[in-house]
Amino acid sequence: MKILVLNAGSSSQKSCLYDITGDQLPAYPPHPLWEATIDWTVATDYGVMKVKANGIKQETNLSSDAKEEAISKLLQTLVSGDTQVLESLSEINAVGHRVVHGGTEYSEATRITPEVQATITQLIPLAPSHNPANLQGIEAVERVLPDVPQVAVFDTAFHSQMPPEAAVYPIPYEWFEQGVRRYGFHGTSHRYCALRTAELMEKPLESLKMITCHLGNGCSLAAVKDGISVNTTMGFTPLEGLMMGTRSGSIDPAIIFYLMRDRGFDVNSIDRMLNKESGFKGVSGLSADLRTILHAMNEKNERATLAFDLYIHRLRSAIGQMLASLGGLDVLVFTAGVGENSVDVRHRACEGFEFLGLTLDVEKNMNSPMDTDITTPDSAVRVYVIHTEEDWAIARQTWQCLR
Repeated sequence: MKILVLNAGSSSQKSCLYDITGDQLPAYPPHPLWEATIDWTVATDYGVMKVKANGIKQETNLSSDAKEEAISKLLQTLVSGDTQVLESLSEINAVGHRVVHGGTEYSEATRITPEVQATITQLIPLAPSHNPANLQGIEAVERVLPDVPQVAVFDTAFHSQMPPEAAVYPIPYEWFEQGVRRYGFHGTSHRYCALRTAELMEKPLESLKMITCHLGNGCSLAAVKDGISVNTTMGFTPLEGLMMGTRSGSIDPAIIFYLMRDRGFDVNSIDRMLNKESGFKGVSGLSADLRTILHAMNEKNERATLAFDLYIHRLRSAIGQMLASLGGLDVLVFTAGVGENSVDVRHRACEGFEFLGLTLDVEKNMNSPMDTDITTPDSAVRVYVIHTEEDWAIARQTWQCLR
């Protein structure tokens, strides 16, 4: 079964094509036949599409004015040029999509129908940076491959067993009954990284108290106990929790009242500011990209330094919050673009927890670790860097759903 995966984030598009043969899933993630990414954070007026297949890597700039056409251009690289791996797009047997918000309706991978699409659309106000991008991918595939089954893998699913004290907001209870609750996101990544870490430690996941840190342009933590997510930092929407690339994370809600009452903001301008103009971008005034922030820090840019220090302060505080939900900690996991690649973020975050007996091995941390423990042998808490295989997790759940 050839399964195409479309994994749309708030500022990126990751895609893979897997070929799963036989009646059993492979024990380890297979190498995809084709991989592609689109990154819209590198510049204000264009994005960069990178495609890898047949041992060849290609890079193309895409105009920011033509984002809706980007997925179609991406799919064409499957059947043309040096990256061609299919004679026709009709060879694709199924398409799996990461969908950020599934509300209370969906807690597992689900075949996409008009009703499912309608629900994803209705939930756009709860995930304004993501669900529209997820829908664009679904609609793009419908136009090109109208008869191919598509499956939605929901980011909210892994957190669906959070206990009430973690899921309910302290507002009038009738709002919880109407769906205003904490959902959590990045669940596909958190679930994969938790399982992979337990595998590497050669211990049952159910025996571990674990905090998984998904740190990319969007960021969230999950407290995993008894094999399930018992708490997480994102909530009703992906805006809650940590400071992110362009998102503020949690703030005093009265700031919104002040800006609307005294500063002339309306709902749309507040939404845009908190989701698109805050976080690293808002504090530094430079960029949502941590690489740009670190470069500016080296040039003694004070606002870049403030942005990084604020990010670390909030990350440590949130790790402490997850720690309290677990009542102890066996392993801390870093994943996603920042978590996997930033030596500085891992080092600074772990410094705050040396009182737990956590001792980072500086050399291991520096040496581009992947699926590796980066602590010293005597560390009381293990720290793993895990390469998140969200795409393979989506393909696997798509295969299972359709089987």
